Amino acid sequence: MKIVAVTACPTGIAHTYMAAEQLEKTAKAMGHQIKVETQGSMGLENEITEMDVREANLAIFAVDIAVERRERFAKMKVIEVTVKEAIKNPRGVIEKAVGAASVA
Repeated sequence: MKIVAVTACPTGIAHTYMAAEQLEKTAKAMGHQIKVETQGSMGLENEITEMDVREANLAIFAVDIAVERRERFAKMKVIEVTVKEAIKNPRGVIEKAVGAASVA
């Protein structure tokens, strides 16, 4: 499955990147393709493009603040969790997202 994800916390430093790393590592280990955009103190990094959105089956928002440019994902199945959940239980987050996308 192809997944796009956005991670963002209020300060946009450590937890944003920790969540991104956990989701990337876990998704790949589970056999999924993933691209994670981080939104933080450095702005948007590894920005998700229109093509990324078109090719993806679902989106995961691991955020504690509003997602910038959220309209890009308007036609996608989106699962939203906290940054903490993505760090502590990335497998559960991905399983929840894949399950929700399968139902849609």
